Order: sequence, then structure tokens, then C-alpha cells
Amino acid sequence: MKIKRILTSTLFAAAVCLPTLAQAWWNADFKHRTKVVLNTTAQGVETKEALSGVVVPVRLHSGNFDFLGAKPDGADLRVVAADDKTPLKYWVERFDGANELAVVWVQLPNTLPGTDKNLVHVYAGNEAAAAEATSPAIFDGAMAAAITFAGKTGETADDVSAQVKSAGPVARENTGLIGVAAKLDGQPLTWTSDKLKAGGTGPYSVSLWFKPEAVTGTLFKQGPLSLALANGKATASLGAATAVGGELPTAAWAHLAVTVGNGKLTLYVNGAQAAQADVPATVAPIEGALSVGQGITGLVDQLEVAGTVRSADWVKFAHAAQSADAKLVLSTTQTPDTADADAGHGEKGHFAILVENLTTDAWVVIIILAIMFVIAVWVMYDKAVLVGRADKDNLKFLSNFRSAKDVLSVGTTDMKHSQLARLYNAGLRELNKRDVGKPGAAPLSGASLDAVKAAVDADLIRESHTLNSKIVLLTIAISGGPFLGLLGTVVGVMITFAAIAAAGDVNVNAIAPGIAAALLATVAGLAVAIPALFGYNYLAARIKNISSDMGIFVDEFITRVAENHGAR
Repeated sequence: MKIKRILTSTLFAAAVCLPTLAQAWWNADFKHRTKVVLNTTAQGVETKEALSGVVVPVRLHSGNFDFLGAKPDGADLRVVAADDKTPLKYWVERFDGANELAVVWVQLPNTLPGTDKNLVHVYAGNEAAAAEATSPAIFDGAMAAAITFAGKTGETADDVSAQVKSAGPVARENTGLIGVAAKLDGQPLTWTSDKLKAGGTGPYSVSLWFKPEAVTGTLFKQGPLSLALANGKATASLGAATAVGGELPTAAWAHLAVTVGNGKLTLYVNGAQAAQADVPATVAPIEGALSVGQGITGLVDQLEVAGTVRSADWVKFAHAAQSADAKLVLSTTQTPDTADADAGHGEKGHFAILVENLTTDAWVVIIILAIMFVIAVWVMYDKAVLVGRADKDNLKFLSNFRSAKDVLSVGTTDMKHSQLARLYNAGLRELNKRDVGKPGAAPLSGASLDAVKAAVDADLIRESHTLNSKIVLLTIAISGGPFLGLLGTVVGVMITFAAIAAAGDVNVNAIAPGIAAALLATVAGLAVAIPALFGYNYLAARIKNISSDMGIFVDEFITRVAENHGAR
């Protein structure tokens, strides 16, 4: 029994501790945390093999990172693995606190296939944190050169390890695909190093991003290996081997990769295999100067050369990660976590993200719509109860009325919700004024019957007004709700684009939260209008039926009065 009690106590303690472990916070001194998920399932960018040492750029913007809470230079940035314990190697290529944009390169030790659990945590918000000594040389050991083109116009474009240097200055474009890109003017950019070489049959891999202005020329060349463009179509060549495929439109970024190994020359375009050719048994070694952009104008970004054969999954994953593919790269919280919030709550849902990005004008519109919704629901409930009780009492009264032999002796007890009973009582009141049914009373003339009918018709109009009262509030909700929501959306989108114009950046990841939140106003307008529309149509049909029953009853009542008490 003692052992059993010990085991029970241990299991209970473990159960109590599990939520705490799940909500672990790497360091309480850092107040903000952003989670970035890399989804390798079929719903994201599916991969079939585990990848190790992949380096991906994590883009931070106002939608997923609190720049106001971080240091102006990003010195308090830290990147931690999915276990929220292991610090990862990273390098900050760009941190622009004023425009709220940053690019942080992170080395992923392992990326598992078929899961949405590949994630990293980006921490910030520690005023006491000193800048870490980070290096751009964070790529795997197979990387011979990784050139990000970070820097200023006129500087050389060396690889991140500083072992491969460019032969001359490079012109830059600050708004490249990832960060800074290089401008091509038809004259080739060249690099030389003993590291940049391989046998004629590999293994060797080259990849780069290209945004062409002209789609004819030699994009890449080193010894017998070349990647050329002819009328917008990519062609990889290695000696006599040629792989042709994949058209590139002008003024659009495209990812191109070439691998040599296992007897194959393989060309990839935008992460997918476009062509493959057999490599001859005898090919000159791939060595000598590496050149990019001979006879081509446009922009080039993220040139990578590896002394291995990158797999199809590697190329696919790198393409998706570097292009910020929305299916692969997901921010689980558009508004960053906080240490206090994480202690008591799990991840925020999409709806919470939208609410937290609402502008003031959208809040005003949504509050007005919320009031309209409450009023509409109250009207629909009130009228539904009214017509339900009215139908019940009307049926009961009609049964009594049609079974009574004397039109003047119909019982109306416990029928306070029956419009027909009230109309009957109104007619009975008029008949009592004329002593109808009393001994010696004269039969009703045609004029008297018309007077009685007019009095009952007047009460019928009043009953119709009572039935239709407040229904106008539903019509206001139906017609006004969507327009109010649209107003909130339009103003919210205007404010979002105005902020982007002021920042001078058109990153879709930065504007998406604002636009999505603005659209919430339209959703709120429709959420008010749609139930109100259904309720209005239902109630209108029920009220119309009751009104028809009242009209029929008045005619039936006057007819029976004339038959029993009218002049012959």
C-alpha cells in the first residue's frame, strides 16, 4: 500500500507539472516571444526526408514581432529551438526598428518531414541584454560559399565565411527578395577561391534567386558548368550534358538550382525539378572563376554553392523558406506572446490575432454592430414568442367560435394573446351598445352592421401595428449592417496602406494582419445582417398569416351577426 501511495503521488505531481513544462519560457528576462512554424505536411510544403543544418531567413514585421518592446538595434534578439531550451545559431542581416522590418537567418539543426511541429522561438524585450557575437557563417559544412549580398553599393560581395571574395565592387538594391540584392548590368560578377571546385561528375550544387529584366544571357558559369537563359527558358549545361526547362517571366523573382552528382545534371526551377540529363563519364573539373550575370540585367539574391548534391527536398524546402511561402512559414501568433500571458494561457487563435490588430475606427463600427445585433436578437425573440402564443390562442379561440351556436356567447377566457379574441370582444362591445341579443331589441340594419364592421376593422389595424412594431429594427440591421461593416473595412485598409506608404515597404507579411483585421468589420456586418434577414423573413411570414386570419375572422364574424341578428 505504501508503494501504491508513492506511485500515486508521483503521477499526480507529474500531471501537475506537465502544463508548466508545456508553457515553459526560455528566460523570464525576455518579455516577448514570437513563434515561427515551418509546416512540412501536405497542408504546407511537404517534404519526405529529414533535413539537417538548413539555414532559413525568418522575417519579422509589425504583424508578428513587437519592435517597440525590442532594443532599437535588435541587440536583445535571441533564437531558441522548439524545446524552448536550446539556443540556435543565428545572424541578423537586417533590423530596421523604424520601419519595423527584420531578417534573421537561423540554422535549424533538424527539420522533420510531414509535421507542423518544426518551430523556432524569437525572443526580445530585455533591456539588460547585451548583443551576442553572431556570425553569418552559420551554414552547414557542405556550403562552399553563401553570398547574401548584404552591404552597400560599391562594396564587395563576399561569402558569409569571408573565404570567398568577389573580384570587384557590387551595385546593390535595398529591396531585394530577402534583404539586399545585387544589381546586374550585363557585366558579370566574379568570385575566385580554391573552395569553389569539384570533379566533373560532382558532387556540386548551385542555387540563386534571380529577377530578370532581360531573359537572355548567361546567369551562372564556372568551368564546364553553366546556367543560361534563352528567351526566358532556363538551360543547365555541363560539357555535353544539357537540361532545358522552366520558363522565367520578367520582373518576377525565380529560384534556380543546379546539382551535379550520381551521374545526373539536374535543374530545379522554383523548388521543383524542371529537367535532368545524364553526365558523361569524362568531364572537365568544375573549377576556376565563378561568374554571375554575363549579358543579363536584373537583380540576383542569395547565391549558394555547396560541395554536395542537395536533395530535391532540400531545394524545395530552401525555396519555400527563402521566399516566405505562406504555406510553409507560419506565425502562430501575429501579436507576440508575453511572459505573463504564457504563464496562464496557450497559443492565441486566429480570431484573437484579428481582434488585436483592429484599428480604432474598426472597433467603433464593430461596437455599433454589436449593439445592432443585440437589438435584432431581442426583437426576433420578442416577436417569435408573440406570434407563437398568438397562434396557439387564435386556434383555441377559433375552435370555440365555430362550435358556438350563438355568436354572442363565445368564451374568451385564458386567451389574452389571441388577436381574434380581442377583435371578437371589440365587435361584442359594439353590439352591446345596440342591445343586440337583449329581449325586445330591434334587428340590426345594414348601416348598423357597417358601423360594427368599421369598428372591428379599426381594431384590426391596431392589432396589425402591434404585430409589426419593432420589425423595422430588423430591416435596419439587414440593410445597414453590411454597409457599416464595409465602411469599417475600407477605413481600416486605408489606414493600413497609409502606414505602409509611410514606412516605404510593401512586404505582404507586414500588411496582412491589418487588412485581415479590417475585413473583420465586414464579417461583423454580415454576422448582424444574415441572422436578421432569416429572422425577418420567418417573422414576416408568420405575421402575414395572422393578419390574413384576422381579416377572414372579421368577415366571418360580421356574416354570422347579420345572419343571427340582422334585419330580414
